[in-house]
Amino acid sequence: MTAVLEINHLTKSYGALKAVNDLSFVLNKGDTMGFVGPNGAGKTTTIKIAASLLDPTEGSVRICGYDVTESPMEVRKVLGYMPDFFGVYDDLKVWEYLDFFAAAYRIPKADRKQAADDVLELTDLAVKRESYVESLSRGMKQRLCLAKTLLHDPQLLILDEPASGLDPRARIELKEIIRDLKSMGKTVLISSHILPELADFCNKIAVVEAGRLVVAGSVADITAATHQIKQIEILVKERQDEAVTFLSELEAVTMAETENAHIIVNYGGTAGDEHEIVSQLVHGGFQVLEFTPTKVDLEDVFMKVTRGIVQ
Repeated sequence: MTAVLEINHLTKSYGALKAVNDLSFVLNKGDTMGFVGPNGAGKTTTIKIAASLLDPTEGSVRICGYDVTESPMEVRKVLGYMPDFFGVYDDLKVWEYLDFFAAAYRIPKADRKQAADDVLELTDLAVKRESYVESLSRGMKQRLCLAKTLLHDPQLLILDEPASGLDPRARIELKEIIRDLKSMGKTVLISSHILPELADFCNKIAVVEAGRLVVAGSVADITAATHQIKQIEILVKERQDEAVTFLSELEAVTMAETENAHIIVNYGGTAGDEHEIVSQLVHGGFQVLEFTPTKVDLEDVFMKVTRGIVQ
């Protein structure tokens, strides 16, 4: 595995306050990590240090092998950073805005139009190429900022609350773009408070609280560790009450009860073996119409591993 982002014992102090306290985690090529925590947890401070905008008090951050403190210009060539609040130039057209930043990224003049066209296509803004930035909706401005962030084809993307203030459709569109970036092999660190959506496209999460790392790793491993009991919805064709009794007697089932037309089952067995419940129901003579393990809920994970501490 190729490490794209390495954070080692990172600490940022402001007097007696440690905004970030001994933080360490690694992102490999192709990873998409949800970086979550309550307000004041140190997420934005960590992101700004990684983006070479703040110096750490202790520890280090390396991106594609470059130390962000020692080689900030090299880091900026391989990093795309989208802050939570960003400025746009309202009196510019969309293509002019991108052309300006392409020049700032030192993309050769002959290549700037193609670079702008590519990111406009990726972010589904090609039809707005000649529009003035001030005429764009909030969601479109968010996508334009992401397009600007992608101009120089960075290997690592750091997105700080990219869905903040967006309506549901704009959030869905942004989520699809992030999925596309993941399929292109980009490595993404995304800070967000919209936890259920992170589970749709992140393979890793890191939870911070009061500047400290609470937990980090794959979504599957962390949810398995915090959800020893998994919930399943089952719909049988008939004999629902008998099915509830039958399920209640299975060793791995800790609870079975009826909710509307479905049977809700708490399963405490080995992860991945939930299919055994279907097998046993069928052998018991029940016709199973639906079998739905509950979706990973990062909000439940977040509530279990954090304590509501603020700085």
